[in-house]
Amino acid sequence: MPKKLLFLFITLLVFKSNAQQEELILLNTVPLKLISNANAIVRHDDETVTLLKLNKMNYSRNRIVTVLNSSGDTKHGAVIHYDKNIVVKKMTARIYNSKGKEIKKIKKNDFEDISAVQGGTLYSDSRVKYLNYIPTEYPYTIHFEAEIEYNSTAFIPHWTPIDNYYTSVQNSSYKIINLSPTEVNTKASNFEEYAIEEVGEHGYMAQNLPAIEPEAYSPSFANVVPSLKVSLTQFEMEGVRGVNTNWEDFGNWMYEALIKNTQELPEDVITEVNQLTQGAKNDIEKAKIIYKYVQEKTRYISVQVGIGGWKPMPASDVHKLGYGDCKGLTNYTKTLLKQVGVESYYTVIYGGREIKNIDATFSSIQGNHVILCLPLEEEYLWLECTSKTAPFAYNANFTDDRDALILTPKGGKIVHTKIYPTQANLLSNNATILLQENGDVSANVTMKSYGTQYGYRSQNELLKEKDKILEYKDYWSYINSFQVSDIKHYNNKDSIVFTEKLNIKAERYATKMGSSLLFQPNLFNRYENIPHQYENRKLPFEINRGFVDRDTYQITIPENFEVDALMDNINISNTFGEYKASIESIDSRTLVYSRTLQLNKGSYTNEEYDAFRKFLLQIKKGDKSKIIIKLKS
Repeated sequence: MPKKLLFLFITLLVFKSNAQQEELILLNTVPLKLISNANAIVRHDDETVTLLKLNKMNYSRNRIVTVLNSSGDTKHGAVIHYDKNIVVKKMTARIYNSKGKEIKKIKKNDFEDISAVQGGTLYSDSRVKYLNYIPTEYPYTIHFEAEIEYNSTAFIPHWTPIDNYYTSVQNSSYKIINLSPTEVNTKASNFEEYAIEEVGEHGYMAQNLPAIEPEAYSPSFANVVPSLKVSLTQFEMEGVRGVNTNWEDFGNWMYEALIKNTQELPEDVITEVNQLTQGAKNDIEKAKIIYKYVQEKTRYISVQVGIGGWKPMPASDVHKLGYGDCKGLTNYTKTLLKQVGVESYYTVIYGGREIKNIDATFSSIQGNHVILCLPLEEEYLWLECTSKTAPFAYNANFTDDRDALILTPKGGKIVHTKIYPTQANLLSNNATILLQENGDVSANVTMKSYGTQYGYRSQNELLKEKDKILEYKDYWSYINSFQVSDIKHYNNKDSIVFTEKLNIKAERYATKMGSSLLFQPNLFNRYENIPHQYENRKLPFEINRGFVDRDTYQITIPENFEVDALMDNINISNTFGEYKASIESIDSRTLVYSRTLQLNKGSYTNEEYDAFRKFLLQIKKGDKSKIIIKLKS
């Protein structure tokens, strides 16, 4: 090509590129449907992963985001996590005002650079560089570019074009260039629902995806947006080769590379734990003794080093130092159990209030937590080794009801953790209530919680005395001017039952109407939280954990009063649960109020949401039912 034509061609390419970029920093070029419900708009996001060798890959990102308001300030995506195996080669950001004028440029060394794990972390080699920009006007646009070199192929960046609520996407693309000697495994989720296009081999594109609004009881965000998981059939992490054709061999690699050489203990420790367990009748009793030993001797502290933060501290170090992270404490407990002849499995899992599964159909490094599994003939028991207070084999509300990866002698295996059924998640409230002529009430209350409800209520035991009083005042915030006294807690960790006993006095609880009193018999367990009403609900909804509340209150009315009108009995039953409430006269001064609320675990369509909300409104109304007692004539 003649030099003049070549120069003209290059000039046209640069002009076209600059023109496209100018379009992407002006708001008037955005489709209107992408502005609706959005705090930020991803104008352009191009990610490329180049797999060079089993131990080397490069990642580049070119991302342009328009931020519409202060709630979108954190959506720019100008963030890079790195450690000794991840080298940040390039990292720049340019900021443009609403007219498309560049107002600031941030170079690599100008980004904030902090430890990636804050708080209770002993030490960590994981860090994060991020853009800390305080805007003076909205909207504004950030153009972020980065190039990163990885000395490992264990963690290949996944693709999630919609990375948060209230964020719309104009253009997003992802491509894998595989120059390595092994195969790439991918798994796409929710591509059809969002019309994601495949572009060549391992190339994907998303366009014009409107922002998603969070909705009450909606499923996990990760379960409703498009995503692409990526892994290699062979990989390397810090010089350690791994094979990944299925969960069995992946689990074998994890055990051989991460766990195997970390399970040595001093002889005096082995002697000590054998002496402690010598009177135990079976493996369960031995395990209870060892679990208590670990709880009393150690404490949790985060340690994010080793192979990608995945290799546990040696058991001997945990014993000597008296602390460890979830990996170290689990491995330490496993090692102690092994010394007394009890088999257990190191288990990788997603821990959290939200239920999230290890993907059983896609073997790769997953999870954010480690627990211990005790295999019995008919079931598995699960030990949370980071807690100093949890009962033995109690895992509700954090690692319950989800797929996990256990490392067995035969390799990795996906199993499901314990499900706490609806009927087992019981809160039983009993009270004796004395009503005075002026509307004051005094009551002795006993609350017993089981299953998942034990996990919520038993936290009160750990509060200071003044905080316990504040907690009960917040819990019963609908009762005006009441005092709490004589608080007693009984935590039976063997039966896993938490009992709360306390006395309540409330002034003018009943409303005076001439010579009568208007009285709400449900003092201590009202359903108040009604979720939002939507004109056009878009997402399905879930009740992750069912529960049952049973309440029985014996109410004594003043001696010179009599019942004038009782509430009607309520009995509602549907697919979502059951609600019953009634009150009856036992004698001239004694009433008994009974209430049962059952909410069922389940997944439902968006069309069923209005019926579900109506059910909750019926419960709320029923809980506020009143009776009238009057002065005897």
